Amino acid sequence: MLVDTHCHLDLPPLVEQLDELLAEARAAGVTKWIVPSVHPDGWQRISELAIQHPALRPAYGIHPLYAATATAEQLQQLRVLTPTGVAIGEIGLDATYGNLDKQEALFREQLRIARYHQLPVLIHCRRAIGRTLAILREERADQIGGIMHAFSGSLESALECIKLGFVISLSATLTRSNAVRPVLLAGQLPLNQLVLETDAPDLPPAGHQGCFNRPSWLLATAHKLSAIKGMTLTEITKQTTATAQRVIPKL
Repeated sequence: MLVDTHCHLDLPPLVEQLDELLAEARAAGVTKWIVPSVHPDGWQRISELAIQHPALRPAYGIHPLYAATATAEQLQQLRVLTPTGVAIGEIGLDATYGNLDKQEALFREQLRIARYHQLPVLIHCRRAIGRTLAILREERADQIGGIMHAFSGSLESALECIKLGFVISLSATLTRSNAVRPVLLAGQLPLNQLVLETDAPDLPPAGHQGCFNRPSWLLATAHKLSAIKGMTLTEITKQTTATAQRVIPKL
């Protein structure tokens, strides 16, 4: 049983073919999905999908892309929704968007909501790992932990995240011929600190660039991790699933 810790099943084209894609994924051994939100407009749809498909576990949050338009009303709605999800996410910092002051304020507020409800967080971090780590420490995120989504930072940064109670999520970038950091992380970090994700419909595996990513393709990342670790696919599946359940208790 593989767990996809980050899959946007509420977004097109996935949502338009959901039954078919879930059946395909189950045949590949993927049986649970965490569905994170990016914008408040998607919260209702994710909630409805989770009712229709109990294997889909919702996570509510506001992506840093939308920090400039986030409102106090949306944050209040998040406080109400939070107990019905398994995590808050995806949240974090992304230096490629600019407006880091607004991103930081939103990030801190969502971490406080998560800590109040004792829920883990799903962290988006791009070109801002130093500031992200500082905020996680200042907001005492070690009390809740969570997942560093599609992590692409250094080994040293990954170890700092682990010290704070976070685990490192590997995506299909691990399968690509030009992958350097993901392969290093997969090889050097203990297996019990790693989980898997597709980030579908984004980040397709090697051989499928130009296509939308599919939930069943999580298996490609699991196979690659198996080869890097020199372990059986059964061992990889068992440990990454156990780690996902450890860090996301409501999974």
